[in-house]
Amino acid sequence: MDQIKLSTLSVVLGLGLAVPQIYGLLNPAKFRESVRRFPRSKVWGYCLMTLGTVWFVWNLSQETISDFAAYKPMMELGFTLLGLLTCIYVSDFLAVRGLAIVLMLLAKLTLDTARWADTEWRLVLVVWAYLWVVAGIWFTVSPWRLRDLLHWATASEQRVRIGSGVRLAFGLFVAILGLTVF
Repeated sequence: MDQIKLSTLSVVLGLGLAVPQIYGLLNPAKFRESVRRFPRSKVWGYCLMTLGTVWFVWNLSQETISDFAAYKPMMELGFTLLGLLTCIYVSDFLAVRGLAIVLMLLAKLTLDTARWADTEWRLVLVVWAYLWVVAGIWFTVSPWRLRDLLHWATASEQRVRIGSGVRLAFGLFVAILGLTVF
């Protein structure tokens, strides 16, 4: 299978982070409302959990380790059911749990892609990916922490604007790395 290029991944990640921050800078009050609703959003929860489950099962199906090849169909079914049952029985903070799974899968993709890059600038994405892993683990174990963090980060319009400005600058930096260095 062909892997995504580091330059493409960097541009997508950078713009994916940067673009929503423009809304935060232009309309901090509505941005704040949206961000504060996220942790308990059922729609975001179902979407992120579905994405995480499908992506994980797809990664599992691509795995070539023969030690568990005989069990692979059962594992795929089991993880698919686990994702579905999580949506039904662990619906509190489902969006946070889904985000945690997606962050860890995104970290895997980023680390696999950046592994053989010829430039030390790849470490920007590598460090960012490890932060996703730590955040994913932390938010899986205690999802209310993301709610608390988001409430702190959106306590005032000034915090929303500063946070959005910092994330916009970092997102554009990562996108520029993708366009120039990678």
